[in-house]
Amino acid sequence: MSTLDVNRPMSSEEKKVIFASSLGTVFEWYDFYLYGSLAAIIAKQFFSGLDEGSAFIFALLAFAAGFIVRPFGAIFFGRLGDMIGRKYTFLVTILIMGLSTFVVGILPNYASIGVAAPVILISLRLLQGLALGGEYGGAATYVAEHSPHDKRGAYTSWIQTTATLGLFLSLMVILGTRTAIGEAAFADWGWRVPFIVSIALLAVSVYIRLSMNESPAFAKMKAEGKTSKAPLSESFGEWKNLKIVILALIGLTAGQAVVWYSGQFYALFFMTQALKVDGATANILVAVSLLIGTPFFIVFGSLSDKIGRKPIIMLGCLLAVLTYFPVFEALTKSANPDLYEAQQKNKVTVTADAAECSFQFNPTGTVKFTSSCDIAKQVLASSSVSYENLAGTAGTPAMIKIGDTEISSYTAKGLSGDEAKAKSAEFKKAVADALKEAGYPAKADPEKVDKVKVTIILTYLVILVTMVYGPIAAMLVEMFPTRIRYTSMSLPYHIGNGWFGGLLPTTAFAIVAQTGNMYNGLWYPIIIAGMTFVIGMLFVKETKDVDIYAND
Repeated sequence: MSTLDVNRPMSSEEKKVIFASSLGTVFEWYDFYLYGSLAAIIAKQFFSGLDEGSAFIFALLAFAAGFIVRPFGAIFFGRLGDMIGRKYTFLVTILIMGLSTFVVGILPNYASIGVAAPVILISLRLLQGLALGGEYGGAATYVAEHSPHDKRGAYTSWIQTTATLGLFLSLMVILGTRTAIGEAAFADWGWRVPFIVSIALLAVSVYIRLSMNESPAFAKMKAEGKTSKAPLSESFGEWKNLKIVILALIGLTAGQAVVWYSGQFYALFFMTQALKVDGATANILVAVSLLIGTPFFIVFGSLSDKIGRKPIIMLGCLLAVLTYFPVFEALTKSANPDLYEAQQKNKVTVTADAAECSFQFNPTGTVKFTSSCDIAKQVLASSSVSYENLAGTAGTPAMIKIGDTEISSYTAKGLSGDEAKAKSAEFKKAVADALKEAGYPAKADPEKVDKVKVTIILTYLVILVTMVYGPIAAMLVEMFPTRIRYTSMSLPYHIGNGWFGGLLPTTAFAIVAQTGNMYNGLWYPIIIAGMTFVIGMLFVKETKDVDIYAND
């Protein structure tokens, strides 16, 4: 394929088309993020047959289900995009995404239709994930193929802002609905409103997508008869391309994904679940930090045109590895100082026979924890208390120590239903009283939340997101030739963001539940980001000077 005049300035028509592409992507991300932001309420609505802890983890798993299928959407829609074009693939993905989201808003809950409710919900999540798997690669490819050579990082970084803007829009709609009708009504039925109003966003998005023109690079390639007849086998069946796909995954997108989800999702979950900050306050603080941090997508995207994509992405991963533990500890200190002070003054330990301690993860709700160790850990976990595990003498019941107070746990084996219920109530009261005496708050005191410090911390986490995410689209586009670009870049992006990133909240909370330390979930993003930093520094080549048409 002949080289296009990539150094000319963009025409007003191309700017309009790229804006349309970005705006449609904002709406798609809005749809997808609604579920993540409302995970706690959705757990109660659709998984109410489970205990509270398992219901929340199961709701996160349903959220993750959408991410798990994203690589399959990338393969399916990437193939379509490389064979028939970017524009029509865009229309299909947004229709599937928007309609699935609308149906969540009108879906009867568990109390109404029983187990069918979560089954249908998860099916809708899978459809959303497939659609989103086809969306990003097309949008990034489309914008890059319209961009001047020396501004590719700057122009594609606008696509990167759409994920954050979509999250911001979803938080604003949730917050507006919550404020208008009150917390009780929102938890009962108001949570449906943001899903239902998305049908209007869908109508606007479809209208915008219909007005788009095909990518000039693809149109020219198609006119010359050079489109790929088998983009999947070309992308993944030939080692010269497959090795670049693998490097793009472990040396770029895996680390980028965990830093992104830590900064935008895990921070929100951490504040509401571990620090017990009320949902409205947490959403406002996250939204403010996103508003402050989002322009840095453009800053780092533009900077990558000058100094390169790789140094910025690698630095973002390295800073995450080095600072996550102190930053999240500072978040605890600022958002719930009473909890932080209690943790410092009155440590909590669980001394138990390791043989009677199970993995504290119960996604189906069918496992009944009856040993003294499991009961002790479950009560502490439900109170968001970090604790240290100590080895106990075999055959002795687990012992919780809160400051100087010791409380012996009990085994529920052999107890009748009424006896178990009475024993549970007595034990929970004893633990709650001891925690209260030791200064552990039931929830964060709104008057003591240092909103300025929390916003600064959250903004720092968002800036790390902009470092790893701002230049990534341009870099991925530059790694692959036009004829298989949509397919080749979509797969590593969506395995990275769908699997490594999307499974972060579930994996992190399972680690916390198992170890007892509310910060231990951070080991997951730290290890993945560290892996990407090392592999990326050693094996991934800089791409900013690549002519994206030269290999076609």
